[in-house]
Parts: sequence; structure tokens; C-alpha cells
Amino acid sequence: MIIDCHGHNLTPRQFGGIGFNDRGAHGRPPLHLTEEQLDAPLNQPTFRGESLIQQLQAVGTDMQLLSPRPISMAHHEQPAKIVHWHVEDQNTIIAGQVKLHQDLFRGMCGLPQNPKEPITACLEELDRCVNELGFVGCLLNTDPGEGWFEPAPALGDEYWYPLYEKLVELDVPALIHPTQFVGREPYTLHFINEESIAIISLLESRVFLDFPTLKIIVSHGGGAIPYQMARFVAFYDRPGRRALDAQERFEESVKRVYFDTCLYSKDALELLLKVIGPDNCLFGTERPGTGSANDPKTGRPMDDVKGLIDEIEWLTDEDRYKIYEGNARRLFNLKV
Repeated sequence: MIIDCHGHNLTPRQFGGIGFNDRGAHGRPPLHLTEEQLDAPLNQPTFRGESLIQQLQAVGTDMQLLSPRPISMAHHEQPAKIVHWHVEDQNTIIAGQVKLHQDLFRGMCGLPQNPKEPITACLEELDRCVNELGFVGCLLNTDPGEGWFEPAPALGDEYWYPLYEKLVELDVPALIHPTQFVGREPYTLHFINEESIAIISLLESRVFLDFPTLKIIVSHGGGAIPYQMARFVAFYDRPGRRALDAQERFEESVKRVYFDTCLYSKDALELLLKVIGPDNCLFGTERPGTGSANDPKTGRPMDDVKGLIDEIEWLTDEDRYKIYEGNARRLFNLKV
């Protein structure tokens, strides 16, 4: 079975930015969508002219974990209540789409994070999504200010501890995935930078000592970390640099984090799998999304990530099982 841990839904055309125009002054608009309206965006042409479902079927994906498109969550908007309404409705839409395609999708919720609120403000929605809607995890935005406000503390800071406690209690993972950004970084580079900062801040801190069962997955192959591993080993494998030093080297600490395979070249994927290892990598594509373009050299879709992994000859059948299915089943407690 091929389980894609990194996918984003498409919302109905009837749904758009609720509350943003009047800043919620007239109350929360009701969400009324029919099954046909929920299903339509999943079956209509998008990106390369094929629907989301067609693009999954074309590459043999059996199940995809659907979350809101991060660039659409508008975490920085004010007042905070309109961010809650907007993200909560997106999660409700995903729940409806999952119900229509129970064999193909599972839900991953967005969190209604806002730079003017403590992280505790989003925990009620996480609880609703897991316990009422049956979602299997959540997205975590490391910088809900999105360039409009000062950045949030790094993930090693105790600011995030209430969220970690809730994730451990619910036994669900968080997929680190930044959102939009207004500033000097293009948004795709912002993703990579934030993911890199996230990993290092976690591994510098006490987080995994205080929450040993916390499950964190990092999008887009872990930002820059797997590709700069020797630099971090050289810097951190000196006594006293990290709270984790007393019990393990940096190369061991990095295995406390999981990485998706949302990379679009064989070379990058092979390096990720060599450095991190199949035990800590989950198949992810974001298909359809940023990688939904044809490789000019081969004519093949760049986000056909399975096709690239299949070309890595040294992977064993056991390795492939872990990457394509086993690790996702274990981390997300999937019963499929």
C-alpha cells in the first residue's frame, strides 16, 4: 500500500476567506456545503489539467493524508477569531471530503494559530479534529506571524509545551509545515529555512527529554538539515552544546525526528535516505502542488516521487515497505 503523508485539499469555490472582509463584525457566517460542492474540487481539473484524485491514481497512491493548503490558512489575520473560524471551517470541509472518499483520504487538521494568542488557544480545535472528526494528525506552523509580526519562539521553547502535551495525550504527530510569508524570502525558501530552524531548535533543547514519545515529522525532506549533516555533527558533538549530549550524539538525536520524502529529484531523495535512513522517512509528495510540473529532461511529472524512489537500487523490500507504508501506519495509528 502507498500512503502519502503530505497532501493538501482543494476547497469548494463557495468557500472563501470568511470574515476577512468585515473582520468578523457581523458574526460568523454559517458553513453550508452540499456533498456535491465538497466533492467537486477533488474531481475538477487542476494544476496539470487533471483532478486531484486523477493525479493520485495516475501514480498509484492508495491513500493520502489531506490537510489545508498552508498558504491559505492566513494565521496572521486579525482579530484572531476570524483565523479560528477560517481554519475550523477548512477542517470541517476536509472531514466531509474524507467521508466521501474513506478509502482514499484521512484528515490532517490545520491549527488556528495566531501571533496574538498563546498556543493553548488552538488546542480545542486539535481535540475536536482528532476526537470528533477522526483526524490522524495536524500541521504545525513555526511562524504564525507570517512576516507581519515578530516570529514565534523556536520550537525548543516552553511556549510550545502545551501543544506537545496535547499531541502526546492524543498520540498523534505534527507535520511541521510553514505557511505564507511577507518579507525577503520567497515562500518556498521560507519553508526550507523554517524547517531547518525547527529541527535544530528541537535537538538543541530538552523537548525530547521532556516528551520522549512526541512525534514530529518535518516537511520537504527536513529543510537543509540532512544535506548539511556533517556541519551539525562537527558543531554539536562537543560536550555541553546540547541537553541531549549526555546520552547521544547529534547523529542519533536526529533520528528522534521524522522526515517526509517531498523532494523532486532522485539525488536529493537518495541523500535523504542515506543520511536519515528508511526507518525515519515517510512517503510524501504534496501532489498536486508545487512539484506539479514536468521535468524538462524526462517529461515525467516531478512530483511522481515514488517513481524516483523506485530507481534507488540499494533500497531493500523492507526499506520500501517502511517508507511507503509501515512508518505512516505506525506514526499515524492508521487502521486501513
